[in-house]
Amino acid sequence: MIFGCQPMTVKEGWRGRFFEDFAVGDVYEHPLGRTITTADNIWFTLLTQNTAPIHFDHEYAARTEFGKPLVNSCLTLSLVTGQSVTDVSQNVMANLGWDEIHLPNPVFEGDTVRSRSQVLELRESRSRPNVGIVQVRTTGYKQDGTEVITFRRTALIYRRGHGPTSTRPDPGP
Repeated sequence: MIFGCQPMTVKEGWRGRFFEDFAVGDVYEHPLGRTITTADNIWFTLLTQNTAPIHFDHEYAARTEFGKPLVNSCLTLSLVTGQSVTDVSQNVMANLGWDEIHLPNPVFEGDTVRSRSQVLELRESRSRPNVGIVQVRTTGYKQDGTEVITFRRTALIYRRGHGPTSTRPDPGP
């Protein structure tokens, strides 16, 4: 395809890290933040059948020590895990676990959550030569820098050239 007189150069987008790309101690500042809305909190809470009114009943929440609804902590875990995918687990075979999940401060509707991950441990899989095991500590924090969640996550990450590939249509000439 040509725009003007110059041929178009198509460059491959970010495909994520493979096992060989990780180094213990590396820290990844994940690029996307997310402001949590009332609708996000209510939908997630009801979708997961969490009946605690602190998450979706504003009148009830106003009578608590917080004075307003708390964001469902499982939403915080899911969001921060999701934010880490582009840097940590884009090439995941499987998640093996989340450990040491701590929620030191609440998240409220209207807060913007960002995150970062640090590589803690790497090891080869003994049973699957096409993957390695990566363990990270991920921390989520809100707009003022207050830490709202931290956890360790362990995942099987494909080695370069050993995972499935996405098929993309050829844009043609």
